[in-house]
Amino acid sequence: MNNTTKEFSSYDSADYLSDFGDAAAYLAATLEQGDDPALVAQALGTIARSGNLSELARQVGMSREGLYKALSADGNPSFATIVKVTKALGLRLHFDSAA
Repeated sequence: MNNTTKEFSSYDSADYLSDFGDAAAYLAATLEQGDDPALVAQALGTIARSGNLSELARQVGMSREGLYKALSADGNPSFATIVKVTKALGLRLHFDSAA
C-alpha cells in the first residue's frame, strides 16, 4: 500500500477573479446569499486581494493593513469605506426595490 501524502494549497476565491465582470458577479452572488454586512465586507476583501491591495489602499486613503483588516471576516468597515472601496474597484453600488 502506498502512503503518499499529497499537499494542496488552500482555495482562495481571489485567485479566480480576473476582471470587473467576475468581481461584480462575485459580489452579486454574495448579496443574494443574505444581508449579512460581514459577508459583503469579506467579499470586497476577496475582490481587493485579487488585485493590487496596496494601490487600492492608497486610492481609498487607508493603510494596506487597515484596509485588509477592515475587509476581513472580523472587520467592521464603515459605510463610507465600503463606498470608497467599491468605487476604487471600478464597481458601482445601486439599490433596487425589493417589492
